[in-house]
Amino acid sequence: MTKKQLFDGVMSGEVTGKAIFWPILMHFAARFNHTTYGKFASDYKVFVASNIKSLDYFELDMVSLISDPYRETSAFGAKIEFQEEGVPKCLNLLVQTTEDVKALKNPDVYKAERTLDRINGAKLFSQKLKGNVPVMGWIEGPLAEACDLAGVSEMLIKLMTDPDFSNLLMDKCMITAREFAKAQVEAGCDIIGMGDAICSQIDNYTYDTLIKARHIDMVEYIHSLGARVKLHICGDINHLLPSIKDLGCDIVDIDWQVDLDHAYDILGTNVMCAGNINPVTIMQKTANEIAVLSKILVEKEKGKKFNLSGGCEIAVTTPPENLLAMRKASNYEKT
Repeated sequence: MTKKQLFDGVMSGEVTGKAIFWPILMHFAARFNHTTYGKFASDYKVFVASNIKSLDYFELDMVSLISDPYRETSAFGAKIEFQEEGVPKCLNLLVQTTEDVKALKNPDVYKAERTLDRINGAKLFSQKLKGNVPVMGWIEGPLAEACDLAGVSEMLIKLMTDPDFSNLLMDKCMITAREFAKAQVEAGCDIIGMGDAICSQIDNYTYDTLIKARHIDMVEYIHSLGARVKLHICGDINHLLPSIKDLGCDIVDIDWQVDLDHAYDILGTNVMCAGNINPVTIMQKTANEIAVLSKILVEKEKGKKFNLSGGCEIAVTTPPENLLAMRKASNYEKT
């Protein structure tokens, strides 16, 4: 059975009692491949090579195209500065007023350098993995991208004070997100991850009023393309879980602040929850300690669709043996 067949089997319910193992790897994967984060984020060939090295060594169950939040932002025209050992920096905000939003042009994702780089990464994954391993593309959610374009504090204030600005900007972000998702699916992605982490910082009324319908629209659109959807909102999303239940996501990341059983109780067992060991714990504890934590978690969620991972990205200084301990635990079967 290939990893793709295994994943499809778990998602369909035909395969039970097996936890998927896929932690979010970015800077960790770059360093594990003896390269820099800057090269990882700027060159799809380095990116793919780094992820495949981690795939092979840790026997991961999928790969992804997540690197940083500024692919679409760069395509819109923002200046991005790559850091040798850090997340790329956005050097300018493109919108401040409603007139700025109206003047903002949706980019051609096949012509913009950074979106094309990710599309090419999807194609290269597809060529190298030959359909045997699930490939996850990535887009920014509407609020996350709006914050990248307008500034986090500025956009959160706009949500409360200027709904016309907020809706107009997020609608433009949705257009590009849909086109970017479609391009990645056509390049070979089986899943599209949607990162909208800033949503953990807003109340459920604001989410339901301004964001939820857009998330539903994006999930339905990606499903229409024949791909599955993973939602990533790290942090405390306890207050959002009842709304997230309605989105129709296939996979939902659950960070360490949220009890997994509570998440399953609300979201239902048709959803694959991914998580939820604190990445700081994974970085700081011994391999034996991580093995015990992971075995307990896998046994606890046995019979459910479950992806063993950290609650968010694996830290760059995490000992590789700790991920190997998690890998072994994902195959754990009580005797």
